[in-house]
Amino acid sequence: MTVSSDVCDSGWSVSAVPHEVAGGFDCAIQFRYRTRQGIRKHEFTHSSVFPTEREAILAGLREGMFWVERKMSEILSV
Repeated sequence: MTVSSDVCDSGWSVSAVPHEVAGGFDCAIQFRYRTRQGIRKHEFTHSSVFPTEREAILAGLREGMFWVERKMSEILSV
């Protein structure tokens, strides 16, 4: 059974979905955020491989939250 997780607030959401790869699990990360022009979406895969799905999801959520924090503070332009 594959596990996934979401974290959201009124203007953004982060999703993390692990995938089994050689040596463990990687994690697909997606974040969405609201702009004046509408909903924007950014997707990427975590650069590390983790021994368990749980570790992959937690790392994916942390990475996604990092992007949200930077985007919402207007430090990054994606």
